Amino acid sequence: MLHENIKALRKAKGLSQEELAIKLNVVRQTISKWEQGLSVPDSAMLISIAETLETSVSTILGETVAEEKADDLKVISEKLEVINLQLAQKKAMRRKTAHWFFILLCTVVVIVFAALMVSGSSYLGWDYSNPETAVVGVGFHAFEWLFSRVAPFALVGGIVGAFLTRKKE
Repeated sequence: MLHENIKALRKAKGLSQEELAIKLNVVRQTISKWEQGLSVPDSAMLISIAETLETSVSTILGETVAEEKADDLKVISEKLEVINLQLAQKKAMRRKTAHWFFILLCTVVVIVFAALMVSGSSYLGWDYSNPETAVVGVGFHAFEWLFSRVAPFALVGGIVGAFLTRKKE
């Protein structure tokens, strides 16, 4: 809502992100983050944006209010608090998803490694004069060779990733 309104109002005024950034005395990346919903401007910046885009703060926040209220700053702060809470929840969910992905990666690497150790490269004793057996055997051998090269990096990356994305109390 907020990010879409900032983008729509900027475009309606015919301003690029760079031009708006210059008028607000911020970097272009800040405007981009606002418009993507990755961050939100503080209440003072919202007022500056409204003045620059020649609109009201309530319009930027998505409301159509006929008259300005005396406690606009309080209303803006409350809405920003809600938006910040939503951003924090999205970030926590992405962190949790990444954490479980890294744990799953480590688990899969360990299981495949154990399966390869137990099987003991049994395909090496196969009769390779049969073309189908030869193709399957070469496939197994290629997988085992590639896995033995990639697995240590995947395991270390998974452990580091799981450690870095753990919930910090």
